[in-house]
Amino acid sequence: MAVTTNIPLQTIVQTVRDNVSQVIVGKEQAIDLLLVALFCQGHVLLEDVPGIGKTTLAKTLARSLDCRFQRIQFTPDLLPSDITGVSVFNQKTDEFEYRPGPIMAQIVLADEINRAGPRTQAALLEAMQERQVTVDGATRPLPQPFLVLATQNPIELEGTFELPEAQLDRFLMRVKLGYPDYEEERQILRRFKAEDPLTQVEAVLTAVDIHHGSQQCRQVFVHPVLEEYLLDIIHATRTQETIQLGASPRASLALYHTSQALAAINGHHFTTPDHIKQLVIPVLAHRIILSSEARLRGKTAEEILTALLEQIPVPVEEIWENS
Repeated sequence: MAVTTNIPLQTIVQTVRDNVSQVIVGKEQAIDLLLVALFCQGHVLLEDVPGIGKTTLAKTLARSLDCRFQRIQFTPDLLPSDITGVSVFNQKTDEFEYRPGPIMAQIVLADEINRAGPRTQAALLEAMQERQVTVDGATRPLPQPFLVLATQNPIELEGTFELPEAQLDRFLMRVKLGYPDYEEERQILRRFKAEDPLTQVEAVLTAVDIHHGSQQCRQVFVHPVLEEYLLDIIHATRTQETIQLGASPRASLALYHTSQALAAINGHHFTTPDHIKQLVIPVLAHRIILSSEARLRGKTAEEILTALLEQIPVPVEEIWENS
């Protein structure tokens, strides 16, 4: 049974956490990042090696929401019309009728998104940015909320197409799960030994709850000193020799709003430097392009951003907390 909007956001969030934890062992940080994206109404790219649980996590979150869910399995022969829908001529009415594609849902799982060709991937661009689709010249709004959870395998090259920068920039965050530790994997073995616990997951959050939570997140206070700290990080990505293309204004807005949401889901009424630092890699790593020299040296975006954070002075606590 879904919760009501009269309950504080932190309680709502804990209800979802507990629901997802019926299936997912550990991964608290990844779950929180997905909740941040949900309340920011932004899209998430789940990227990691096969078998880590990317699709299971996405499906568990979707089942926890009382929203219309569709899964799209991306393959090389998938066409744009397979996503957006198509107009079909009805001989009885002597008119063309629009038959909606799976994109006309509230939660869309784009499984193995990099297996489809560039033309099909491009069909998602309008939907992800403008929350609408255009088919045969007619533009149709998407239902609200609208969230794309995409998965991809970063190590497999055969039969895949690299996502262009324009599409990567549409993702609010890129989240990596990582391997479970020894005890977590033991719990996975025991939890899945008899049946799939995903079948027991019920919806605990409605679309109205999500909208209400989004409004609460936007009310979180961000001190001007922390705005400057955030902008120092963004502008540092544009001056680093190891970075060819730095973070865009869209990235700074993403970092700003996600820091508000992370503070809100943890019961805070204001952001802290830790909230911003925790989100720098998920929000910025997939948006910057490294220089050719940095790539030749085997550097990663995560390593460069981590080093960058160590160079930027963190605001003194008394300045932002006691204002």
